Amino acid sequence: MKISKIELYHVSVPLEHTFWPTWIPGYPQTHNSFTLIKIVTNDGIEGYSAGSAMGRERHGLGDLIGGYLIGADPADIDNIQSLLKQAGILGWRNFWIEPACWDIIGKSQGKPVYELLGGQPRAIPVYCSTGEMHEPEKRVDELLAMKERGFKTVKLRVKNKELKDDIRHIEVVRKGVGDGLTLGVDANQGWLVTIVDKIPAWDLDRAKEFAAACHANNIDWLEEPLDSRDYDGNAALKKASKVKISGAELNYGWDEIKIMFEKDCFDIYQPDATFAGGIAQVRKVIDTCHANKRQFSPHTWTNGIGYYVGWNMALADKENNLPLEYPLEEPSWVPEFREGIIEPIIPDSKAMLQPFKKPGLGFEIDKNLLKKYGKRFFRMTETRLKIKVIREKGIKAALDLKKRKETQ
Repeated sequence: MKISKIELYHVSVPLEHTFWPTWIPGYPQTHNSFTLIKIVTNDGIEGYSAGSAMGRERHGLGDLIGGYLIGADPADIDNIQSLLKQAGILGWRNFWIEPACWDIIGKSQGKPVYELLGGQPRAIPVYCSTGEMHEPEKRVDELLAMKERGFKTVKLRVKNKELKDDIRHIEVVRKGVGDGLTLGVDANQGWLVTIVDKIPAWDLDRAKEFAAACHANNIDWLEEPLDSRDYDGNAALKKASKVKISGAELNYGWDEIKIMFEKDCFDIYQPDATFAGGIAQVRKVIDTCHANKRQFSPHTWTNGIGYYVGWNMALADKENNLPLEYPLEEPSWVPEFREGIIEPIIPDSKAMLQPFKKPGLGFEIDKNLLKKYGKRFFRMTETRLKIKVIREKGIKAALDLKKRKETQ
């Protein structure tokens, strides 16, 4: 089996209501945008994955990865990982592409990816992961409504300039919802973005003080309170904190996350396989969590396809008893627009997701919705690749390259 065709699409799903993500404070998001990759094998199996995007910034990606992936065996994950890492040195971070190969492997074997990873089908609880920071009194009303819909756990966001306002936020919310909801808080300091509102970066002292306030208000965990590569700071905070500290969602795969384990940075590791090294590297994180008595809970705030990737990782971890993140911020970030080109993912009345059993990553692309919201910008086959090399390098150099590759 080998990769014989690659297609890339810009997908942009308009939101009915503007979304104001706390991780880009002050920035109005009007579309759910992502890059879709379709990988086809020589025997016709299609694999898909998606990478979050601001717009069309990956327009030249095909020229970079085409030569790496055409002709490669999608089932040789070690080699695919190596090729994507090499391409990443020359361009973008590309590990979001790797799940498409797992999609192919699962389909070729007639099994969901989580079964390939040693998991079993099971219903899992989800927690409501908010994405905006509302006035705390308004958030209380919203969370009580979520509780009525079956959610037992909710994650808040804080993003005030002053620490006292962040502390007041969790105090008002905890008092308003009572003790009937498990609460977590995401500070979104792991990869601070200040292209609009100039929100300050937290230092260790501020993180410690906020963690103490979280403990006083019965907050279960505090997410990304410091820069994601401040390994010593995160380790010191975990040691001092009485609430669980979590992170590693967007770190650059195992190369960085292994340092976090060595320094004992977190109680909960939450890598997103579409950012942090692909499925193979996140599987290594799960195993290391087991060996070090730490917990795993995948980050899933990307798009519907990315959600399926995280869902597979949660199902692969048979020891995991944490609820799975479920991004939801009504009325803007809701399943119809979050999923975009696949069927919406909806938990039941008890906030449980029943397991999917379709082979591969588990979703099917709605070709009509892809046609409506997507635009193909790259297509590469073996023949097209040969023509491209001849045009760019000349026929003699192209023949020399072909001969050189065949003798390796």
